[in-house]
Amino acid sequence: MSQQSQPDNVKPFLTASVHDVRYFATLLRGIGFSNRASVTLRADGGITVTVEEARTLLATSYIYPDHFDEWSYNVDGLQAAPSQLSAPDVDRESTTLEIPLNTLIDCLNIFGTANISSSSTGSKRKKWRRADEGSDDERGEEGQPPNANRLDQYFGSNEKRTSMRLSYAGPGHPLTLLLAEDSAGPTTTCEISTFDPEPNIELPFDADQTVLKIIFKSSFWLRDALSELDPSCDKITFIGNPVEDVQRAQRGIPAKPFLRIQATGAFGSTEMDYPNDREVLETFECSRSVNVSYRFAHISRTLRALQNSTKTSLRIEDEGLLSLQFLVPVPKPRGGMSDSFIEFRCLALDDDVAQ
Repeated sequence: MSQQSQPDNVKPFLTASVHDVRYFATLLRGIGFSNRASVTLRADGGITVTVEEARTLLATSYIYPDHFDEWSYNVDGLQAAPSQLSAPDVDRESTTLEIPLNTLIDCLNIFGTANISSSSTGSKRKKWRRADEGSDDERGEEGQPPNANRLDQYFGSNEKRTSMRLSYAGPGHPLTLLLAEDSAGPTTTCEISTFDPEPNIELPFDADQTVLKIIFKSSFWLRDALSELDPSCDKITFIGNPVEDVQRAQRGIPAKPFLRIQATGAFGSTEMDYPNDREVLETFECSRSVNVSYRFAHISRTLRALQNSTKTSLRIEDEGLLSLQFLVPVPKPRGGMSDSFIEFRCLALDDDVAQ
């Protein structure tokens, strides 16, 4: 599709600006495993970016209007480029386009200041064990308590930052970025081709059918576990049991785990058990025994989002659909913090859905 630059006399359909693109880039990198991205612009909902993989994994990043210094959604300015055969269908609430996500991320980092350094802090964390090894309690614990909010350190420095003004005139027009390192420094304009969106797979999560719901008090409990796994693992299994079942365990019979994450590959299996401890799990709800497996290559796609999140919500519905939601704190332009989310939904391996 040929693209037309936005004329100077055209008021953009969308205008948004931020003084620091680092958090914006972080939310995009969290789902940057696929280049084809559907972008939905909403008057009151901000920007929603969605990617998918293998018709099995769906990832969505939510970027809300209050994350921007400026947010203007001017539906009266929506117009088609001269290359369009017909006028666009006007939806006053939202519009969707498709972009090459990696190109957008590269543009944001054109001055090399869009990255957040993520030097790890000391943390008290669970260790993987072989399936035939003793429990974590028998082996003891190591390390120091984690820093619950690792993002605070990122926005308090005097590092150079890139500011951005984003605009979009409508179907057939490019997504235009005006980037500057500082008010007295160089500026650059990037125009990214946009395309008509192709439908993504729909994976609706039925909250009423949830059989396992867990909120990790800090994302490091899951992040460190997944980071240590051998990339050659084939599948990862989430095992959960109701509190009542675990407490009824008889003497001499190995107790069922509240939550167990098991990874299986060509070289054997490893597992990690989590206690129902408020220092680890802020919420634990399990209505029946759950034993569901997923392709590890899909679950590992969440690591980038995990690295910059502070809390993680894990839910599994009756048919095995997995929902992972990551809470990402974002500084507001006028002070304070706001919350954004990155969500992954993944289909279970058909032969591993517990009935």
